[in-house]
Amino acid sequence: MFVRKAIDVVETPYVPVNSFSDFPLDKTVKKNILARGFDTPTAIQDQAILPILQGKDFVGTANTGTGKTAAFLLPLITKVSKDRSQRVLIITPTRELAAQIQDECKLFSLGMGIFSTLCIGGAPLNSQIRGLSRQPNFVIGTPGRIKDLVGRQVLNLGRYGNVVLDEVDRMLDMGFIRDIRHIISFLPKSRQSLFFSATIPKGIEAVMQDFLTNPASVSVKTGTTPRNVDQDIVRTQGKNKLEILHQLLIKEEFRKVLVFGRTKWGVNKLEVSLTERGFKAAAIHGNKSQNQRLRALKMLKNNEVQILLATDVASRGLDIEDITHVINYDVPGTYDDYVHRIGRTGRIGKKGIALTFVD
Repeated sequence: MFVRKAIDVVETPYVPVNSFSDFPLDKTVKKNILARGFDTPTAIQDQAILPILQGKDFVGTANTGTGKTAAFLLPLITKVSKDRSQRVLIITPTRELAAQIQDECKLFSLGMGIFSTLCIGGAPLNSQIRGLSRQPNFVIGTPGRIKDLVGRQVLNLGRYGNVVLDEVDRMLDMGFIRDIRHIISFLPKSRQSLFFSATIPKGIEAVMQDFLTNPASVSVKTGTTPRNVDQDIVRTQGKNKLEILHQLLIKEEFRKVLVFGRTKWGVNKLEVSLTERGFKAAAIHGNKSQNQRLRALKMLKNNEVQILLATDVASRGLDIEDITHVINYDVPGTYDDYVHRIGRTGRIGKKGIALTFVD
């Protein structure tokens, strides 16, 4: 049934120059890093933390799943701990990524009295306005909602001297660059600006020039598709795809699985079918409310469900530990979609498996 499509590449493991204890990070931040079970920094963390701590603008180009969220959060939380007047604005292309960054921010700043507000569409506006009135040190959100809050004059970007643009290539794909330019126009000229992207297409080079000043630049990209992901094809050969999926999911090694479908309707139907067969499954797609999508992600993270079903709305930014398998139940529309889907497994040096159903 399986046809091997990927050629295994032997890659020399990255050997970090620093350990987390070497960095001049806040003591409580270091304690929270250890509590998360992190011993040594990833390549992007090893090379980004120090220049960010030094106050430099920064460009980080890195594959998905390389730990870039911690690369910017750890030094920025440390900066805030030293000066509570510091404000940080983090802009992401998707609601899910923004919510996950806020979760990480809470964990790394535990016990420090540092507060954040999540500003995303699909969630109650009034509660976000109340959150902003408490003058949080971190505001994390998506371009549309941030622009809306600025227009309502409840978010004063002139006070934000630290700004992170995350997954900028995805923002370009989603048509957010005009909104980003608008937001940048409200920021103070004197600021620390951090820019992260998997690729640097021509369309965002002009944004970089407007956004950054003499940045330090680090690229830790290792290839187009993740090296830690074994990629296979599953030949369905006219057989019932649901039956084939069932036979895979009952195997012991399929502990935490992300299944991608092409349409919202198809994902909903698959969720019902798998639940009827006794599987613990949840779904996320564009017709789900933000609370429903976040609840489904939380259930997978907490091992309350084994399977998360998703459309491509979820193929970027999801950072769930220990996804064992990504299954392309429907073939992705583009090669980029394929790369982003399979990048949900094999993260932070762990091995993963990606299977694509092909008739």
